[in-house]
Amino acid sequence: MTDPLVVAGHDGTITVAPAALERLVVRAVESVEGARVRRPKRSVEIAHGDGRATVSFELAVGHDVPVPELARAVQARVAEAVASTSGLEIERVDVTVMEIA
Repeated sequence: MTDPLVVAGHDGTITVAPAALERLVVRAVESVEGARVRRPKRSVEIAHGDGRATVSFELAVGHDVPVPELARAVQARVAEAVASTSGLEIERVDVTVMEIA
C-alpha cells in the first residue's frame, strides 16, 4: 500500500493522500495511447522516502502496439507526472505487462 506523501514546511505540512498519488499514475498511463493500468486500485504502488520515489504497476496494452516502445513511453510519462507534481526524484518506474488485449 502506498503511504501518504507529507511535505513539511515552516508554515505547516501538506499531505497528499495515497489515492491521489495512485490516480496521478493512472492518468499518466492513460495519456499514452494503447495503455491502461490493470487493476488500478490494487496494482499501483508508490514507495517514497528521502525525497525519492519508486513507482510500480500492472499494465494492459493493446495487441497492435510494440510492447517495449509503449512500456518505455509509459515509464517516461509516469516519471514526469509524479516528479513534477510531487517534487520527488523518481528512481525508477517498474512496469509489469499483465495483459495484451
